[in-house]
Amino acid sequence: MIDALQSTAADPEIAQPSLAAAGDQAFPTLNEVQIARIAAHGRARKVERGEVLVKAGARNAGFFVVVSGHLEIVRLSDGVETIIVAHKPGQISGELNVLSGRRAVFSIRAGEAGEVIELDHEQLLEIVQTDADLSEILMRAFLLRRARLVASGIGDVVLIGSIHSQETLRIQEFLTRNSHPYQYIDLDRDTGVQEMLDRFHIAVTEIPVVICRGEVVMRNPSNRDISDCLGFNDPIDQAQMHDTVIVGAGPSGLAAAVYAASEGLDVLVLESGAPGGQAGSSSRIENYLGFPSGISGQELTARAYAQTQKFGAHLMITKAATRLRCNTRQYIVETDDGAQIVARTVIIATGAEYRKLPLKNISQFENAGVYYSATFIESQLCAGEEVCVVGGGNAAGQAAVSLAQSARHVHILVRSGGLAETMSRYLIRRIEEDPRITVHTHTEIAALEGDDHLETVHLRSGDDDTKTERKGIRHVFVMTGANPSTRWLDGCVTLDDHGFIKTGSELSPEELSAARWPLARQPHLLETSRPGVFAVGDVRADNIKRVASAVGEGSIAVSFVHQALQE
Repeated sequence: MIDALQSTAADPEIAQPSLAAAGDQAFPTLNEVQIARIAAHGRARKVERGEVLVKAGARNAGFFVVVSGHLEIVRLSDGVETIIVAHKPGQISGELNVLSGRRAVFSIRAGEAGEVIELDHEQLLEIVQTDADLSEILMRAFLLRRARLVASGIGDVVLIGSIHSQETLRIQEFLTRNSHPYQYIDLDRDTGVQEMLDRFHIAVTEIPVVICRGEVVMRNPSNRDISDCLGFNDPIDQAQMHDTVIVGAGPSGLAAAVYAASEGLDVLVLESGAPGGQAGSSSRIENYLGFPSGISGQELTARAYAQTQKFGAHLMITKAATRLRCNTRQYIVETDDGAQIVARTVIIATGAEYRKLPLKNISQFENAGVYYSATFIESQLCAGEEVCVVGGGNAAGQAAVSLAQSARHVHILVRSGGLAETMSRYLIRRIEEDPRITVHTHTEIAALEGDDHLETVHLRSGDDDTKTERKGIRHVFVMTGANPSTRWLDGCVTLDDHGFIKTGSELSPEELSAARWPLARQPHLLETSRPGVFAVGDVRADNIKRVASAVGEGSIAVSFVHQALQE
């Protein structure tokens, strides 16, 4: 368990030395001037020993600064109460959930009589938006605390599953990509698991099982079931008109949300799965400006998500857009749960999905040997084994380099004659210099074999369709070309021949005429054939498939949103 999140005794004089080294930025101690600035936004409150200030699972939990006494952060798991940390005078409560307004992961109670300064959610947002000094301290503490909770598996969720279960992997990825801390108990490896199964009356055949806040038992829940239990989303007010609705929370959508919200617009973001898009599944991005040592897609996404919350954007998880209605004065985005969201402008950032291999049984092995991301979770599944990576782009190169750290050997399969035209040079050099990676040109997978899990792949090389090589490989990572996520648009905007959205000068006069473009001006850069509807990132025709480009497009689109709102 990481040092700053150890269980502690109730006495802070005994407990505090075990928390962290002096100067730990996850647990800062504010000075009198900083406390006074926070006090100006909130209210002083006397507390009694044992008084519960926040109950685990509460929405929009308060934020507290300890003036005297101490506060205990308490987790209740399996009927056992654990004090995660004790906050002394000058220290603050909270982590990322207090910023986003999601349900509190832990309870907060007074360890002794004292005084605190209490702020509600809106008052906290006011501070992080207007006070640069305090914003830096608080945001850093919130991010570090959440990272440690995730790394330590200390949270309000227990996942009981198996490494051989497709659905277990799905849930792991969903929780991980949403940066939500959880404890994982493997049916095949962990001792004492039967006792827990008996306690909650769970049959082995019912896994994976998610135990939410120690009280709600969900058998093989959908991602939406999990997000509802954990309180990821506030109810949608369908009577409210938003300045802009952003569909998709990849790098371009998150960038648009940050810039729009920071400039005072009312922003709602809809994400069908988890934030980050394809970039969120990248093991490491090393050519993104400002991160010379690289950054994982997961960490980049977590930071971007925290920024959207800092500026007050509303992000809805597992809310898929199913239709864009553009035959009314305002735009209406319909979601898969029947909601109708009214928007003055729309930013489409739904990205693209990796194409599936053209094999008849590909679905049988998805999350059971065939994967579309190469995060830490997948890398642990194939430790010590041979793996295949299909694709010749940067995502495939990053995956291969990362997987080579744990796999016995990595085979990169490309249909072309090499990597030079599709992959960054720094990745090619790493691949060439790593004896654990082999590039197979003019090679593709001809067939997959296995029962509950992939066991064998058949590789076809050259032009001879009848000649294949059979290899005992149980893990294949598919990172090939992508198809745009535009089916939900229902003909509302003009697409190119491949289904990507055409924008700006790419739209011909004939296409604008067919779309009945109503304005005297031409479409703005990134604007579609509908005024006030923009497309950014991988969903846009002729986009440059780089994270930096996607972020740039998302931020640029907001400047045109302002102009569209004035028309």
